[in-house]
Amino acid sequence: MSTGTALPPRRSRAEARAGLAFIAPALGLIVLFFVVPVVAGFLLAATDFDIYGIGDFSTARFVGPGNFAALLHDPVFWKALANTFYFVVVGGPLSVAVSLAAAMLVNARLVRLKGFFRTVYFAPVVTTMVAVAVVWRYLYHPRFGLLNQILALLGLPDVNWLGDPRWAMPAIILMAVWKNFGYNMIIFVAGLQSIPTSIYEAARVDGAGPWQQFRRITVPALRPMLMFVGIITMIGYFQIFTEPYVLTGGTGGPLNATLSLVMYMYKQGFRWWNIGFAATVAIVLFVIILVGTLIQMRVQRERE
Repeated sequence: MSTGTALPPRRSRAEARAGLAFIAPALGLIVLFFVVPVVAGFLLAATDFDIYGIGDFSTARFVGPGNFAALLHDPVFWKALANTFYFVVVGGPLSVAVSLAAAMLVNARLVRLKGFFRTVYFAPVVTTMVAVAVVWRYLYHPRFGLLNQILALLGLPDVNWLGDPRWAMPAIILMAVWKNFGYNMIIFVAGLQSIPTSIYEAARVDGAGPWQQFRRITVPALRPMLMFVGIITMIGYFQIFTEPYVLTGGTGGPLNATLSLVMYMYKQGFRWWNIGFAATVAIVLFVIILVGTLIQMRVQRERE
């Protein structure tokens, strides 16, 4: 016999209505600012909607997959796609590695003023991108920048960081890693603090060195954090826009070396007003991020 007491039907219905009333504002905002724009984006991708369509929607013509065909034949799109993948493949793992290294250093027993260092490392995350870009543009200055002055002290030639197509994207990757690693560091610090110290003590008694402890204890314990950080870093880096836009003045130069998919989409939609074509780029980016997320989740499940 069940010891629980079933709620009266009237009371359960009243609680259900009250629950719906509480979540209705949030659901309404999600529908208004997420579902509706997504549906509108898919519809616009099938049209040649442009600046004239804003005044009169009837001027927009249905083109079906025509935008996708035009996109695949656009060399600038392939350049932006290659730049974005370069940024994600190089900058993503580097950002995760720097975040984990910083978390382990901050969490070390011998480190004093841990709270101070966490604040310092997290400060770039909450600093406005415009202020960060102004500082880094001075650091990258070809004649007076600090980085080139360091190279001169080492007897190396100057580098035109933002004017040379070979160095422009690495320069942006370096700034992005510095700007964003603090957020992931906080997540890793929380994960490291959840690992019992007795496990490390037992490993040291058994003769395990620092590398073995890191490989056999730290990494398996941080696996959920690594998957979460990897996915959000990948999603954020695929949507790179602010860093190259601010550092290059919105050009994506030199020679489109820093042009990303989001910047390409921005130019198509808000500079040249090819809104239907820009919606097509957004759908392609959505599919790429979705596939990348599913791959990471499957790899993580297979490792477990």
